[in-house]
Amino acid sequence: MRFEVPQFIEIEDKIFGPFTLKQFIYLSGTAGIAFLFYTIMPLFLAIIFIAPIGVFGAALAFYKHNNRPFILLVESWFNYTIKGKLYIWKKREKTVEQEVDEASQITQAPMYVPKLSDSKLKDLSWSLDVEERQRGDVL
Repeated sequence: MRFEVPQFIEIEDKIFGPFTLKQFIYLSGTAGIAFLFYTIMPLFLAIIFIAPIGVFGAALAFYKHNNRPFILLVESWFNYTIKGKLYIWKKREKTVEQEVDEASQITQAPMYVPKLSDSKLKDLSWSLDVEERQRGDVL
């Protein structure tokens, strides 16, 4: 048996003349809103509202940003504006270099490291963290 493999699946079908279904819906919705403003308001005032809506409708129908439809850009902007944002800030302590006498280093006793768990891996990671803090590597 021979089967035909569909090609050009990324291209939408032209349903209404030169427009796809989505383009036709965006343009007809924009035209409907523009007609509504035209009938309700005086012409000079309606043009102020019709112009931005017409540009937005044309952008929805035809404009692509980075080969992606404009509606995805609007959706991303809307989600960014509405959803909460998580800001993570890690405070880093400023290291102050102090002159250390050799005598004070000799008198310091080694730090006692208690046994916390039965797991050797946890003990090893904890002891490494303690050694880093003693040396002052961790900020």
